[in-house]
Amino acid sequence: MTVIDAPRAQVPDELSPQRGRWHRVRPFLPLVALVVLAILPYSTISLPGIFEGPVNSPGTLQLLAICLIFGGLAAGYDLLFGRTGMLSFGHALYFAAGVYGTDILITRAGLPLWQAALLTVTGGTILAALLGAVALRTVGIAFAMVTLAFAQVGAILVARDFGGLTGGEEGLPLDVSGLPAGLVGVTNTVNLYWLALAYLTLVVFVVHRVSGSPTGRVLAGLRDDERRIGVLGLDPYRYKLVAFTLAGGLASAGGVVYVLIVGGASPHITSSELTLSLLVMVVLGGPGTRWGPVLGGVLYMYLDHRLTAFGTSDAVDNLPAVLSRPLSQPLFVLGTVFILAVYFFPGGLTSLAPRLSHLTRALRPRSPHSPHDAADPR
Repeated sequence: MTVIDAPRAQVPDELSPQRGRWHRVRPFLPLVALVVLAILPYSTISLPGIFEGPVNSPGTLQLLAICLIFGGLAAGYDLLFGRTGMLSFGHALYFAAGVYGTDILITRAGLPLWQAALLTVTGGTILAALLGAVALRTVGIAFAMVTLAFAQVGAILVARDFGGLTGGEEGLPLDVSGLPAGLVGVTNTVNLYWLALAYLTLVVFVVHRVSGSPTGRVLAGLRDDERRIGVLGLDPYRYKLVAFTLAGGLASAGGVVYVLIVGGASPHITSSELTLSLLVMVVLGGPGTRWGPVLGGVLYMYLDHRLTAFGTSDAVDNLPAVLSRPLSQPLFVLGTVFILAVYFFPGGLTSLAPRLSHLTRALRPRSPHSPHDAADPR
């Protein structure tokens, strides 16, 4: 009689020692990233082609601060789009309320920064609650159109210099005489960078806590099947209003930090193009994920700023006209990158790691069979 030994059982990947060590280290990676970003201004490393100067130069720190701000804005917008399934075309209105509200209260009313920031965030949150209470009476495309209409009203009021407060099409420079000394001047750009990092940390913390709470699970249920939430006896309107109001308040807080970084308010932040940019950031990074919108927002703003400088460089001007003309348009390059990313990575940047892991696992050579796997005639 011939007895054949059964092959050795393969240990699943999630139970292997390497994967177990990775899962033990993985929760600490956000803290490590936060520490690295916090000490980045102390670095004097120069990265030619990536930044125009050393990492700790004022220009580079300002660029990084703006990228962090929009990473937080994208994460807050994802609370609506990726986690609740609400497509809003008017999210820029609450960011603009934070920018113009802070600028007007400091420049026109002469309030100190902390009072202006507190009143602005409170006002932006109330505005989001009021407009959300009206817009959420509709669903689908109608909801998107109502939010777009509200945003267009805000853009018109800013462009028409309503009450002589906004400065019209010329914008409103920020009066820095009433600001703390640590936030004024090129030498204090590092403090603004840390302020932007604090804002991003706050948004990620709030969104993560909400997503992991019972309210977050209801929001995820609304995204998947709103009727089922209603059948369970829960009020979908109330939960969507909470998400809408919270996202608007976080956007207003981002506007407070943004106006300090750029030193004023300009009408372009009230346009619907900004909301469309936030939508692109979320889709590019991965909607409904923890870090995807942040990565998408940072990458989008970095490319937007760097491609503008690249399009006016001598390297592009010396190319043939068939290449120099499209490459000199940052939106053309960004659109091409977005199309390629959506085509090859439908789940966003966060889907890149799983795809690469599957690819490397498929290309990994299999180990030869152990001698024990051979037949053992007895």
